[in-house]
Amino acid sequence: KIPAGIKEGQIIRLKEQGELSLNGSKKDLLIKIRIQKHQFLEREGDNIIHKLPITISEAILGGKINVPTVDGNREVYIPKGSNSGMILRLKGLGVLREKNNLSGDQLIKLIISLPKKIDHELEDFALNWSKKNYNPRNIL
Repeated sequence: KIPAGIKEGQIIRLKEQGELSLNGSKKDLLIKIRIQKHQFLEREGDNIIHKLPITISEAILGGKINVPTVDGNREVYIPKGSNSGMILRLKGLGVLREKNNLSGDQLIKLIISLPKKIDHELEDFALNWSKKNYNPRNIL
């Protein structure tokens, strides 16, 4: 059984489940934990960082979307006017802490994702929007 909250590089010792020693007794089996990387999820301490792709319309208009968690899907509200990099917190849906049996959080990092192929309608919208002279770099 792999303990909850185990970290990359930790070692699990299985008593007397290894190979035989010279005197005929079984050695301990040591297993070093390696955690495979995921496209959208990463671990930061006891928190799970979830890079969640959202559409440009979800970012502008806001709304509810389903987000996978360690405890099944949860409905999350995306605030109107959200930007890439904005963080939403789902309390207690991170990694279980070994010491106190509490969990970290799932931090949802919004990533605005555009379609691979931009159609004329989206292109026209962007051209019309650019005429409003909004430039986020004006504050630099």
